Amino acid sequence: MGRKLNLEDIAKLAGVSRSTVSRVINGHPNVSPETRRRVLDVIARENFQPNPAARTLVTSRTQVLGIITPQAATSIFTDPYFPTLIQGVTRVANQHDYAVMLWLANTGEDADPLYRRILGSRLMDGVVVASVVDGDPLIPQLIERDFNFVVVGRPTFDNLNYVDVDNRRAARIAVEHLIRLGRRRIGTITGRLDMVAGQDRLNGYKDALLASGLPVEPELIAEGDFSEASGYVGMKALLERGVDGVFAANDVMAISAMRAIREHGLSIPGDIALVGFDDLPMASAVTPALTTVRQPISRLGEMATEALIRLIEGQLSTPYQAILPTQLVIRDSCGAVTRTGR
Repeated sequence: MGRKLNLEDIAKLAGVSRSTVSRVINGHPNVSPETRRRVLDVIARENFQPNPAARTLVTSRTQVLGIITPQAATSIFTDPYFPTLIQGVTRVANQHDYAVMLWLANTGEDADPLYRRILGSRLMDGVVVASVVDGDPLIPQLIERDFNFVVVGRPTFDNLNYVDVDNRRAARIAVEHLIRLGRRRIGTITGRLDMVAGQDRLNGYKDALLASGLPVEPELIAEGDFSEASGYVGMKALLERGVDGVFAANDVMAISAMRAIREHGLSIPGDIALVGFDDLPMASAVTPALTTVRQPISRLGEMATEALIRLIEGQLSTPYQAILPTQLVIRDSCGAVTRTGR
């Protein structure tokens, strides 16, 4: 195997200076089209791969994006939401020749030094932050270090770049659907209430009840955390309080709630109508198929990454804030077919 070529070798073969080759590799505009084409032809012919470390020194860029999730690692691997989101991020990153690094961080007292190590390393040009928890030090550190980042989910800080859905309105529509079907004692299993998504979906549930003249009864609010276990425990609690409808803040909890309902000897939707949130693939696979709010999870990851790359490349000057639409997908678990004849 021959000696690996360097910049000087490419410059000699192309009949240009080393600095010209460097400018071509790094996309510098001050190179004539003819010269650029000649250098690129040599690079392609010789299958030349620039040294990533050297390229980083020249451009101050790594061509690497990070995904940081300030949640326990178990949530990342047990909730299908996260793999779907990560696929969206990776798809767009690869299209723009960026690599992706995944950082998992537990919230708590150990998070702060971990974030400092991650951000201080400058291994990434920017990060997509998913599922931020209230009080987590990550966002303040990103702001303090003037780091490029986009959040998936509406943050509590103003003037930040983020993409999200209107969780509050979507939850309200889901609960209003149960009310239209004649359900009057409707409970909810909340998501994490230290996250904006969990808070918004709970508020949407309350909005629907109040708009319909139904009371908001604290005993019908079971606090969950988006996990399968909390859905099961929350449903057990609601069964003791007597409900005829339930809005679960995600599909994972809704499906585990189904198990609790069946174990109690009740039917879905005959005794209890059920609606979830996300429209994960499992929602249409369970029996009865789950009525749920469809949010474009993969598209959220794609749009966050598109905005992040624009930010890195100096094409984004004002805060980018996008709210994507949701859709109520009506299936068997709410009883719409049997009660409305559709």
